Amino acid sequence: MLHGAVSGVMDKTGMLPKTVALVDAARAAGVTIMHAPITFAPGYGELSRHPYGILKGVVDGNAFVKGTWGAAIVDDLTPAEGDIIIEGKRGLDTFASTNLDFILRSKGIETVIIGGFLTNCCVESTMRSAYENGYRVNHADRLHRGHLRGGARQRDRVRLPDVLAADGVDDGDRRSEVSRSG
Repeated sequence: MLHGAVSGVMDKTGMLPKTVALVDAARAAGVTIMHAPITFAPGYGELSRHPYGILKGVVDGNAFVKGTWGAAIVDDLTPAEGDIIIEGKRGLDTFASTNLDFILRSKGIETVIIGGFLTNCCVESTMRSAYENGYRVNHADRLHRGHLRGGARQRDRVRLPDVLAADGVDDGDRRSEVSRSG
């Protein structure tokens, strides 16, 4: 449903190879990688009989049905041994219908680096909830592009090693997490 609408931009910006490189670097640095795919059972029984907004579009487009191509994690980002799959995501915010907060707290993770398919949907919703839940929040786009959209100043740039060092990963402490939400 969404792929055709965004594939040109994904190709133009190099989104997928940049994301793969970021995840590989984070994994090599000892960061816990979490994947949070949005999935639904056939028939969308998890939703109300009258979904609205984006979820209405999901139902109308028969998107994100578990076990189908549209709900699969892209091959280039196939979870590796040790990665965590967050199950139960049924809307924009990964915290809302999953045990993500429990997992993060049980692992002592205080900083999250969140990236995903559509920044203005799932990523922003999850980032807001992470912040409201007391996590230090970084957007993966800042890490693999080195700047924010709209012309950020040099001092606003964030590199992956800076974020990892800020949370002690360089000392063998695995308290950062990269979550793909979308």
